[in-house]
Amino acid sequence: MTHADAVLVGVDGSAPSLHALDWAAAYAKQVGWPLHVVCTYSLPSFTAASLDGGYAALDDTAIQEGARAVLEEARGRAEAAGVRTTATVTTGDAAGVLVEMSKEYGLVVVGTRGRGGFAERLLGTVSSALPAHSHCPTVVVPLRQRGHDEQSEEIELPAIRPVQRIVVGVDGSPAAEIALRKAIRQAIAWGAELVAVAGVPVGAGAGLLAWLPASIDHEQVLADVTEGLNVIIDRHEADNPGLRIRRIVLDGTGAELLTEFSTATDLLVVGSRGRGGFRGLLLGSTSQAVLHHSECPVMVVTKRCEETEPQAEAV
Repeated sequence: MTHADAVLVGVDGSAPSLHALDWAAAYAKQVGWPLHVVCTYSLPSFTAASLDGGYAALDDTAIQEGARAVLEEARGRAEAAGVRTTATVTTGDAAGVLVEMSKEYGLVVVGTRGRGGFAERLLGTVSSALPAHSHCPTVVVPLRQRGHDEQSEEIELPAIRPVQRIVVGVDGSPAAEIALRKAIRQAIAWGAELVAVAGVPVGAGAGLLAWLPASIDHEQVLADVTEGLNVIIDRHEADNPGLRIRRIVLDGTGAELLTEFSTATDLLVVGSRGRGGFRGLLLGSTSQAVLHHSECPVMVVTKRCEETEPQAEAV
């Protein structure tokens, strides 16, 4: 399967989704891709007590008109940024619609305010539904507006920062290898610094490996992981002349380290095959911690995305 050179973004009219739209438009402009905006809605129904146990469906005309108004605003916003934009209103569950549409795109983008927002509706109830099942990389863009009423329509959206620093989680697994390749493509497209981070939870505070015998040399463990990371990164640098990747190995878990790095990073890239370490960032508590607490956009890549992302080139 080959994805189109295009970005898909989901909007619902909220401030977080418009912030995600701005990020998606900036990405599309940077790599020279068109942008497709989609707004989904489900037709609600309610139990009608006066009907013999039946259900009364609401007329969807007003709902559809509202969705189209949201879509037109989003389309105009993206076009004003100088991006070729198309748009679609569709019915159905947002996660299911975006997963299905992701088969035809090189990247899908959604927004979140960290709790209760559009992306959380997608991610929280079906074990990270969109990133876990998307057929292309997914970027979740957080909107952190401390000190403001998050429900207010008067939220002033922050400007989108150009991606100058990318951090990718690496653990030597096939899923992390895929994520690293995607991160390299992003670094080349943006002309950004790339940092590869490996977490080793061997310290007393990390807890995960607290059962190790006292005789285990934690410094040697870190040294061994560093050596393994260097082998991986050296190979990728040889395959990409001119690219230099910083390497960092620290004591800690993936969620802790990536969340920390997100405060001084423009894009996190993580891979997952569904369980354990960086590989489990999507489906367990680690993934929820990163996706809900990251201060910067998070790109999630699964094995399903392997060799399907088009080669993006900066224009």
